[in-house]
Amino acid sequence: MPSETILIADDDGAIRTVLNQALGRAGFDVRSTGNASTLWRWVNQGEGDLIITDVVMPDENAFDLIPRIKKLRPEMPIIVMSAQNTLMTAITAAERGAYEYLPKPFDLNELTGIVRRALSQPKATAPKRDTTEEEDRIPLIGRSAAMQEIYRVMARLVGTDLTVMIIGESGTGKELVAKALHDYGKRRNGPFVAINMAAIPRELIESELFGHEKGSFTGASGKGIGRFEQAEGGTLFLDEIGDMPMDAQTRLLRVLQEGEYTTVGGRSPIKTDVRIVAATNRDLRQLINQGLFREDLFYRLNVVPIRLPPLRERSEDIPDLVRHFLALCEEEGLPSKSIDNSALDLMRRHRWPGNVRELENMVRRLAALYTEDTITSEVIQTELAEPSVSHELSEVAEDENMGAAIERHLQRYFSEHGEALPPPGLYDRILKELERPLISISLGATRGNQIKAAHLLGLNRNTLRKKIRDLDIQVVRGIR
Repeated sequence: MPSETILIADDDGAIRTVLNQALGRAGFDVRSTGNASTLWRWVNQGEGDLIITDVVMPDENAFDLIPRIKKLRPEMPIIVMSAQNTLMTAITAAERGAYEYLPKPFDLNELTGIVRRALSQPKATAPKRDTTEEEDRIPLIGRSAAMQEIYRVMARLVGTDLTVMIIGESGTGKELVAKALHDYGKRRNGPFVAINMAAIPRELIESELFGHEKGSFTGASGKGIGRFEQAEGGTLFLDEIGDMPMDAQTRLLRVLQEGEYTTVGGRSPIKTDVRIVAATNRDLRQLINQGLFREDLFYRLNVVPIRLPPLRERSEDIPDLVRHFLALCEEEGLPSKSIDNSALDLMRRHRWPGNVRELENMVRRLAALYTEDTITSEVIQTELAEPSVSHELSEVAEDENMGAAIERHLQRYFSEHGEALPPPGLYDRILKELERPLISISLGATRGNQIKAAHLLGLNRNTLRKKIRDLDIQVVRGIR
């Protein structure tokens, strides 16, 4: 029986040689070319069983060629490889009908496995959509392996209505991912509505989500429109889902099971057509064990999990992120800045407890306040050497076991300074003596401005609001 033939198109001769050797050893016949016109001629002549092609070639972009190939030979699987490792590359590859997208450099064993699967079970083509105007509005930045895998997962999801759970620390960009799934998906013409469970009083969450009838509770002077109704035909992003009260969880479960809900105080069920994307920075399985989160709801929400890595796990993306934020600052009217490589090296070595949000805030601050044209390592060293109270707090603020985290930091501090280790359980004894007055002092110093107080403490604003509510802290007039 004759071997299946793989057609390779890449203008890099070294890549063609490597692929020829690897796929030849795997038992395939291989033909390779450095241009799109030869590839098209082979396809037009009925040659080949599968295509592996680079995106950018001297005579034509593969994304322009793929639709013609799919029209002529719709059954032929196409694997796209590219050094332009962005979310839009992955999405465009999927929408043009590619079987798979692989960022360069790639693993040869993985590629061979994909080739075998594609030849045995080719995928149907995806609907084409013009993305030329969207190339400059890429919502996620990063060429690390971790981000490439996220792009590949997202590219498979944008054409579906599957429920997605985004998991990641505060500041990693969970809402950006949710918004991208909406903006590049089939519901992009509908509304995108976001709600943060940690930022809303628990007794009002059901009304915020599902709406309420006049007189259904004290203060309900009229009918209230809920977020489900606002998001009809679009996407509802449920941020910090781990903070949702149990009663609201029960209502949400019914929506996911039955596709309908009732307003607070209402009796007639309302049909809904909304895609749910949820996000959390907490361990939901631990909350389930504690009886704080419904296990059946978890499985309904966790259909497709996407884990966003903290910035410290993808530090190779920091230079691209910094340059992206500097460009945004310039677009917003701030002075143009560049940054030298030694400064970027320092930033790559920093742990960034506040993740991408912390990095962006630093870049914006430097763009606005630093007077020189080039940001140097001395400037970054000074920035990172500022008193670390806010950094320490932000690193542990989202930790599920904050007590253990703070105690670990204190023990490390005492050890580094040659002092005796503090006794176990220190956090439980000092929490009320430290956290409450620290937040109160910060709010007083900022005249009750929670945005500024959160920045001063290194906390997420929603986390600060939750702490203010839980600790029953009274703030000065002018609170935001």
